[in-house]
Amino acid sequence: AARDGLSEALARLLMLSKRCPFPDVREKSEAILRRVQELGIRIPRPLGHGPSRFIPEKETIQVGKEDAMMHAVFADSFTTLGRLDNVTLVMVFHPQYLESFLKTQHYLLQMDGPLPLHYRHYIGIMAAARHQCSYLVNLHVNDFLHVGGDPKWLNGLENAPQKLQNLGELNKMLAHRPWLITKEHIEQLLKTEENSWSLAELIHAVVLLTHYHSLASFTFGCGISPEIDCEGGHTFRPPSVSNYCICDITNGYHGVDEIHASPAGSIPVSTCLSKSTESVCEVEALMEKMKQLQECRDEEEASQEEMATRFEREKRESMFVCSSEDEESAPTRDVSRHFEDTSYGYKDFSRHGMHVPTFRVQDYSWEDHGYSLVNRLYPDVGQLLDEKFHIAYNLTYNTMAMHKDVDTSMLRRAIWNYIHCMFGIRYDDYDYGEINQLLDRSFKVYIKTVVCTPEKTTKRMYDSFWRQFEHSEKVHVNLLLVEARMQAELLYALRAITRYMT
Repeated sequence: AARDGLSEALARLLMLSKRCPFPDVREKSEAILRRVQELGIRIPRPLGHGPSRFIPEKETIQVGKEDAMMHAVFADSFTTLGRLDNVTLVMVFHPQYLESFLKTQHYLLQMDGPLPLHYRHYIGIMAAARHQCSYLVNLHVNDFLHVGGDPKWLNGLENAPQKLQNLGELNKMLAHRPWLITKEHIEQLLKTEENSWSLAELIHAVVLLTHYHSLASFTFGCGISPEIDCEGGHTFRPPSVSNYCICDITNGYHGVDEIHASPAGSIPVSTCLSKSTESVCEVEALMEKMKQLQECRDEEEASQEEMATRFEREKRESMFVCSSEDEESAPTRDVSRHFEDTSYGYKDFSRHGMHVPTFRVQDYSWEDHGYSLVNRLYPDVGQLLDEKFHIAYNLTYNTMAMHKDVDTSMLRRAIWNYIHCMFGIRYDDYDYGEINQLLDRSFKVYIKTVVCTPEKTTKRMYDSFWRQFEHSEKVHVNLLLVEARMQAELLYALRAITRYMT
């Protein structure tokens, strides 16, 4: 048993070391394990799915085969976090964004700020738990304990200080119905005598909550797998006497293809060809719609009244976009002890006779109002967030599936504005009629699920939209969803704080 335990521990060591961006560390680990094999200790074969359940591991960027820019990002991430986590290994499809994301997250969690370190990680746990995101909860439980957090708090929110418990109401509203946040909710947190929050602390907490709500959306939207050293992140097959050797692990072979490959499960070539042809037609049709919309824009512009009507129509229609009843949620560990009111979830803002006034960006925007408020109360964070929003919104390689030299700005704006529309946020200068032209129903289902109820996202939803597009392009979509969602939550919270202050 001891020998088996040793061989599993060594296999796990190699799995982790192959994620290290420094070649000398990988080489030393491989040399140690080769020596172990020479001593007759057989290493079990690791089975896993790579960093994402939705993206085949062979199509992700392998550590050791990255270019110079990605290597620099990997090295910085490894030095800061002590590991390359699965979120990083999927986000690295877009290194410019990843660099900004890691810089922001590092500042929020580790640099000087209003909140103590253990509070920051506990708030991350609270936020991720609202969406049952056990992946993020597990990461921050470990980080919380590492910075000296009290293990008793992890038994349930009721064991945490009252000050953190008081944040529970804001956490659930931000996660599920941010349009309901008022200055009274802010006042309650700032004037609770000995358990009160300062304005600077509250800004820090709000940014952390919105960061982890949106990161939960990315985690589920990209099918991020558990870390290889966490429960569910790997399993082992006993070592075989076949030609399998240690180089299989170091070269990224995890044995999954061998298990799932079978003639009975294969898809006829004719079916693949017809699906491919259909997908190509979808890309061509989307590009044609973009061209037609641009021509219409150039010819005439809709009146303000017509644009307001189109916004209301799109907002109303977004309420009827929902995932299928038979979709199964991704399996998660029970994390409900980290938050209160487990029955509280997403509800469309105009359901059940409720009417929430439209949030007009012209009246309160990130650029003119939110940015300066955050930067004033929590220096430099406004700048970091602003940079991250801009990179996600403007990121383009001028490609669409197999096409090059394509201006994708119209499509990116439609995705961003559709998400804000679902949150009741309107841009007066945008024609919401474009959304229905550019985003088909399966794509809208995916967007709404990832943004509003990410825990219900499935591989079938991921596969069903933009079928001819690269995985990197679908990850790009998720970056837009993450940042648009975070900004929408922030706008409602910051507007309420501003109203309280004035």
